[in-house]
Amino acid sequence: MKVKIFDEEDEKDLENDVNDFLADLEGEVIDIKYEVSVGVFSEEQVFCFSAMIVYY
Repeated sequence: MKVKIFDEEDEKDLENDVNDFLADLEGEVIDIKYEVSVGVFSEEQVFCFSAMIVYY
């Protein structure tokens, strides 16, 4: 079993990275975990979109 972790500031970038990885994957996906976090610095919001793919 292996894992691949993705972390992006934009949800579209994360989507593209995950789709590219899955398109080339020569194994079986066991699970995909998705998380969004946000931080506030002054008046700016910083988002973090992440995914972890567990696969064989």
